[in-house]
Amino acid sequence: MAEQQQGRYARSFAGKRVLFCGIGVTHRPLIEAFAKAGAKVTAADRRTEDQLGEVAPRLRELGVTLRLGDGYLDDCSADVIFRTPGLPITHPALQQAAAAGIPITSEMEEFFRHCPARLFGVTGSDGKTTTTTLIAELLKAAGKTVFLGGNIGRPLLPLVEDMTENDCAVVELSSFQLMTMRQGPDVAVVTNVAPNHLDVHRDMAEYIEAKSNLVRYQPKDSITVLNAENEITRSFAALAPGQVRWFSHLHPVQNGCYLAGDRFVFAQNGEEVELFDQSLLRLPGAHNRQNFMAAVSAVTPEVSLACQRRVAETFAGVEHRIEFVRELNGARWYNDSIATSPTRAIAGLASFPVRQIIIAGGYDKHIPFEPFAEKAVEKIKLLILTGDTADKIEAAVRAQPGYNPERLRMVRAENLEEAVQIAYRAAGRGDVVSLSPACASFDRYPNFAERGRHFKALVAALPEKPEKPEKPE
Repeated sequence: MAEQQQGRYARSFAGKRVLFCGIGVTHRPLIEAFAKAGAKVTAADRRTEDQLGEVAPRLRELGVTLRLGDGYLDDCSADVIFRTPGLPITHPALQQAAAAGIPITSEMEEFFRHCPARLFGVTGSDGKTTTTTLIAELLKAAGKTVFLGGNIGRPLLPLVEDMTENDCAVVELSSFQLMTMRQGPDVAVVTNVAPNHLDVHRDMAEYIEAKSNLVRYQPKDSITVLNAENEITRSFAALAPGQVRWFSHLHPVQNGCYLAGDRFVFAQNGEEVELFDQSLLRLPGAHNRQNFMAAVSAVTPEVSLACQRRVAETFAGVEHRIEFVRELNGARWYNDSIATSPTRAIAGLASFPVRQIIIAGGYDKHIPFEPFAEKAVEKIKLLILTGDTADKIEAAVRAQPGYNPERLRMVRAENLEEAVQIAYRAAGRGDVVSLSPACASFDRYPNFAERGRHFKALVAALPEKPEKPEKPE
């Protein structure tokens, strides 16, 4: 966005003391815009100046005061505080600031207040990025000007003055962004809710409460799209102030999208329209059929059947989500680094009819691995474990009543490089090899995307003619 277009919102903070807690992707463009508009900006971050790299001197050139490293939140005096999504509102420094009467907000809360476009908000434990992207692609196919962002990686507040009421903004929202949200979108989609981020949230109840805020504060003429197969999302219907639509791959729904045999059907007000055969959907897996039904429920009738069909046939998915990497000597390799929870990894396992070679393990979010272990016994033939959670995953698998070490072999790898080499030696024609960690990446990578890119680079470097496949030790 051009600097002159950023002006009006940023200039409203001219002369005010603005504290940004976190100097990440979300805040950086706002910090620069506010500083240029005359705000007295302080940027605080746990990282050191060396870790920030070239960002630190650039911000100093703009007159930004930096507070870095340990104790970065020791002084939160300001006229307004912007918190990064990863900083809980329950942090003692923020609690103290709130008690002193300092307004605390976020990029996403401000965007919701000022967005003139029709607003689509998507949350869930799994599938939210694919569903968010599908909604954006469907709206684009219908000729809409679409702004895609939020937790998907692009801040939208700096673009708000580019938007009109005829445009659409499609936003992915995490539980951290929703904890303090008190405004809802025109169309809300909740893909599912399952245990996640319990390393940060106090308990599952707090996590569910955060997710429900997407629905709770919607306007009266809104649309709420919920997963009919998820007990927690079904409970959100009682909170919805407007029309509720459902999606289901198991049974018909009165309003929304469902599978009837092999065909997608959209139902509304007693009328049903057959869309097309599910085989046309390019995205693999039952979970992606659900993501597609959620997206269709959000955009019908704004997006025609012809546009829906075109997107179904052409949309190949989002990077790091069961992303095909290459075929090597008859084995197909996939990057599913987004599988940062057991439920997401289970969805990946269910996407292929064969028993797979899986690389799993990573940062511990304190989520039970028993559901993943149960599916692993059925769907995995070689499980390569690495990272902080390797012991927990192995213990969960060994405790399964159906576990057979001759049918499901488990081996350890020191790192991702070694894990790829083990998979490389073991894979034969017809095998599926997937990085599907069931865990976050923070034990060794800054995020799942870096982990996925490293995996793809390692797989791309494998030679075309490997050694004869051998059993792992």
